[in-house]
Amino acid sequence: MSSLAWKNLFHDRVRLIVTLTGIVFSLVLILVQFGLFLGFMDTSANIIAHGNADLWISATGIPHVNAGAPIPERRRYQALSVPGVARADRFLLQFNPWKLPSGSLEQVQVAGFDLDGGMGGPWNVTAGSVDDLRAEDAVMVDELYKTKLGVRAIGDTFEFNGRRARVVGFTRGIRSFTTSPYVFTSVKNGLNYSRVRGDQTVFLLIKLAPGADIHEVQRQLKRAVHGVDIYTAAELLAKTRFYWIVRTGAGITTLIGAFLGLIVGMVVVAQTIYAATVDHIREFGTLKAIGAGNLYVYRVIVEQALISAVMGYAVAIALGYLVARKSQSGNAAILLPPEMAAATLVLAVLMCAAASILSIRKATTIDPALVFKG
Repeated sequence: MSSLAWKNLFHDRVRLIVTLTGIVFSLVLILVQFGLFLGFMDTSANIIAHGNADLWISATGIPHVNAGAPIPERRRYQALSVPGVARADRFLLQFNPWKLPSGSLEQVQVAGFDLDGGMGGPWNVTAGSVDDLRAEDAVMVDELYKTKLGVRAIGDTFEFNGRRARVVGFTRGIRSFTTSPYVFTSVKNGLNYSRVRGDQTVFLLIKLAPGADIHEVQRQLKRAVHGVDIYTAAELLAKTRFYWIVRTGAGITTLIGAFLGLIVGMVVVAQTIYAATVDHIREFGTLKAIGAGNLYVYRVIVEQALISAVMGYAVAIALGYLVARKSQSGNAAILLPPEMAAATLVLAVLMCAAASILSIRKATTIDPALVFKG
């Protein structure tokens, strides 16, 4: 049977190419759209996901992490008095103007963190080191935004909110969903660059002592520290993603595109597989004339669809990874994790199998006498 399904597919190579083109087109569209959605999810809250903090303390009622407001620094000492809290570090995250060499201004987000705490700092450092940020006026930016910020190399100096800033290192792939790049620096420098007073902070990042229960510490903090909101990292991550992905509509639009791609793919694949079955209707009539049952015909048609699915998937996943790799140098990253690649293979098989069902009835209801007609 495998030989028959294979021969049927390759008997008309033009028809096979048309079928594979439809499958590849739909799968690549789905991969790209879902990959963009995952990229948006990652970018929208990457500062939290890579923050290494167990709990975040913020001003009350913030809609997302990028909308933080100053809170008194004394809240830090109140937090440190709670059993189970090992560290409570100040973290600044504010929008501020960055002056380009041309004299124009570019909005950035200053991310000032405690260099000794290991929370809220940059990741994927490709040049320089985090320790270099201990120097006065030292900052670190991402390679993706070098052109946008007018940066050419380490050592370049700029005016940042009216003060001197010197680039001491670069990161790779730290995107900002707001399009305002992150500029990492120490808390001390961050206070100079931002509008936050010396006795304030924007967030407090909490690291728990070994063995401490995060929800119990959260409850204790809510009793000890007033006038603030206290989130687990997972809670603030979900809150921020919900705001940027759902409330702004950016992620929903991409997700709708992915489902439209799925629908278009189903229609294209169903049409091409149906047409391929109709083109071989006499062959299926011959099978029935020599005694083949409907079950056998079912198996041949479904196997043809599965072979087409695997072949189309192989091409689509290669193109998908190529597109995803190219996107890493742009502002909108396409993510294709292994789980998504595996899910797409399952989807391709299900899509082609479902499409083949539409053509089965045509093949199984054929009159075997058809083969004897002119």
